[in-house]
Amino acid sequence: MTVFTRALRRKSARRIAAVGVVTTGALLLSACSNDSNDMGSMDHGSGHSSPAATETATAGAYNDADVHFAQMMIPHHEQAVEMAKLADGRAADSEIKSIATKIEKAQDPEIKAMTGWLQSWGKPTAMGDMPGMDMGDGMMSDKAMEELKAMKGTEFDKMFAQMMIDHHNGAISMAKNEQKDGKHADAVKMAGNIVTGQSAEVKQLQSILNRL
Repeated sequence: MTVFTRALRRKSARRIAAVGVVTTGALLLSACSNDSNDMGSMDHGSGHSSPAATETATAGAYNDADVHFAQMMIPHHEQAVEMAKLADGRAADSEIKSIATKIEKAQDPEIKAMTGWLQSWGKPTAMGDMPGMDMGDGMMSDKAMEELKAMKGTEFDKMFAQMMIDHHNGAISMAKNEQKDGKHADAVKMAGNIVTGQSAEVKQLQSILNRL
């Protein structure tokens, strides 16, 4: 083998080795880059809660305003349902009959929901003689309820419409307080539904009263 041939072989070997080093380095860089991206996308439980978890925690939280709202609104709704049931066999106006049925269907499920909240919070569902509670906000007296029971036909329709307007206005006031001060997501949402639904019914009842 000539000197020239040996030199040529050594030169080729060095070139192959250099190419191998460059290729290995490129592969290592690519692997590190992929590992870095994977690490960046991982959740390491560093104390940041997901939006869904935060929303669930907020929905379960409640305060005194929520408790007061549920404890006051349950008997308020119960009386509205009692008034609505009196329309059967007493009301003459078809629109009064329709709105009475609508009140029953809307408020019965709300009573159940509020009762469930209070039970889950470990709070009494019956107000009794609890301090600071009064039965204002549109609640009808026993005497007024007895008078309504004694009415029939157009007389019943007029008295029912006026009493339910006053009753609804009381509920709307209570619901607005819950919207302002409440913390429990479902209770605040129900309060909003009460404000919207009963405000519309007040307008309808007033329209009925104006034509009777």
